[in-house]
Amino acid sequence: MVGVINFRLGFLIDFLSHAAIVGFMAGAAITIALQQLKGLLGIKKFTKKTDIVSVMRSAWSAAHHGWNWETILIGMSFLAFLLVAKYIGKKKKKLFWVPAIAPLISVVLSTFFVYITRADKHGVQIVKHIRRGINPSSLNEIFFSGEYLAKGFRIGVLAGMIALTEAVAIGRTFASMKDYQLDGNKEMVALGTMNVVSSMTSCYVATGSFSRSAVNYMAGCNTAASNIVMSSVVLLTLELITPLFKYTPNAILASIIISAVISLVDIEAMTLIWKIDKFDFVACMGAFFGVVFSSVEIGLLIAVSISFAKILLQVTRPRTAVLGKIPRTTVYRNILQYPAATKVPGILIVRVDSAIYFSNSNYVKERILRWLADEEEQLKESFRPGVQYLIVEMSPVTDIDTSGIHAMEELFRSLEKRDVKLVLANPGPVVVDKLHASKFHEMIGEDRIFLTGEDAIVTCAPKIDLEP
Repeated sequence: MVGVINFRLGFLIDFLSHAAIVGFMAGAAITIALQQLKGLLGIKKFTKKTDIVSVMRSAWSAAHHGWNWETILIGMSFLAFLLVAKYIGKKKKKLFWVPAIAPLISVVLSTFFVYITRADKHGVQIVKHIRRGINPSSLNEIFFSGEYLAKGFRIGVLAGMIALTEAVAIGRTFASMKDYQLDGNKEMVALGTMNVVSSMTSCYVATGSFSRSAVNYMAGCNTAASNIVMSSVVLLTLELITPLFKYTPNAILASIIISAVISLVDIEAMTLIWKIDKFDFVACMGAFFGVVFSSVEIGLLIAVSISFAKILLQVTRPRTAVLGKIPRTTVYRNILQYPAATKVPGILIVRVDSAIYFSNSNYVKERILRWLADEEEQLKESFRPGVQYLIVEMSPVTDIDTSGIHAMEELFRSLEKRDVKLVLANPGPVVVDKLHASKFHEMIGEDRIFLTGEDAIVTCAPKIDLEP
């Protein structure tokens, strides 16, 4: 984890798209809610797996002998109370404090109820004994040699990467809901420092908790000061008042978590993603079903894999468009998007909407030649003069590599055979520098590279009235 901090790999969070976060959030919320069935139903033997099939099978198999009706009554009653409190706070902003204080009221009342009725004697599971105080120092038990060093290193790297991925995914979820910026490097530094320090007292490897973050969010906390207050309260609780929580029923803890995560399933966001981008919806559903039917790690892996596939598809198959002139202007736009745009006789203008790299250079060349072939076929059918100039509008082309330049050279030679002249319009400074370094400008001629598309049209167009 320290290595990850030093390498500043915070950019990795950029591969978690908004759609993937929405799906992950919904899947994690459902998974966490289902895990609370153990406490909510009073089940003693429950699966440790997180997938929905295993959880539902475990819960249903205990229906006849493992469910406790007193536990269910306590859990469902306070769950209803928490949901009503949340509804009141949402409808009446002045009563924002109602959902914030509802969990504390629930814990106090349920603990008092169980204590005076001794419901724990009737099968209601309670927290029971909590050891007072914090763990002693374990620095003397940390070794940097021995037979387990390599194994521990491998497990540490794997656990660290999984913890980082989950923490960042959870962080971005709440960052989008609270409208603040997330610095991936700072998140990693905080998580790494926390685990390094906690390892000195024999703590588990920890990451951002989705359920506790949800509880924090629903309570209305806005700054990191809430964590200081919470940790201080936990410390005081461990040192002074742990015996008071002996009779707290597990069902109330399950109810608080369920009420916190249930609102994180954003159906409206999923519907909007479906309407906007079907590929994003696939990433969203991949994350959702991966988390629900397998695990958080698998859900994140599926989401990131689909996001990578989308990036590769967009990079290897960039958009190209034939441009036409908007009447009574010097503006040229996609003729499919603007039906009023008209083509300039004798000239075909093609815009490439991406940088030209080795991964897409051949596709760009073939796509331009296909546009030319289609245009010449249409002109031939209508008995009009053929294309004399092919102008490549390069304003969206931010970069080009050697494979891209080689593809442009092949395009130039192919056009020469068809007696069509290649013209470049508005290449960026990076592209111009590389074209000059490769001497491509000498191949097509300096007079074939123009600052704007309009300059190229005025220079290359046959002597006809340009106005439609």
